[in-house]
Amino acid sequence: MNRGVRKERTGIVISNKMDKTAVVELERVFSHPLYKKVIRRSSRVKAHDEDNSVQIGDKVLIVETRPYSRDKRWRIVEVLGKTKVSIKDLPKKSLKELKNIDMEETTVDSAGN
Repeated sequence: MNRGVRKERTGIVISNKMDKTAVVELERVFSHPLYKKVIRRSSRVKAHDEDNSVQIGDKVLIVETRPYSRDKRWRIVEVLGKTKVSIKDLPKKSLKELKNIDMEETTVDSAGN
C-alpha cells in the first residue's frame, strides 16, 4: 500500500504544557503578487510529541499524519535546534525575541565559537 506525499514543515515550539502534545508556530514569508511587499503569515498547529522531549523555543520538523485527536494532525519527527534560553526567562521574552536568540545562536555555533 502506497502512502501519498506528506507535508513537512519547520516551526518553533511555543507551548509544551499538554501531555504528548506541543503547539508549534509555523511562519511563512512571501511577496505580495502585485505590490511586492514581503508579508509574514503565521499559524499554530498542535503536534504529537510521544516522548514529551521538546522544550519551548526548540526548532522542530513536523510531518502531516493521521488525526491523533480533534486538533492534532501533525507529528514531531525531529528536533532541529535546541534553545539555550532558560525556562525562568521565558515569560519575560516575547516569541519574536526568542526567535532572534535562536537564530543568533545557530549562526554562532556554525562559525565554531
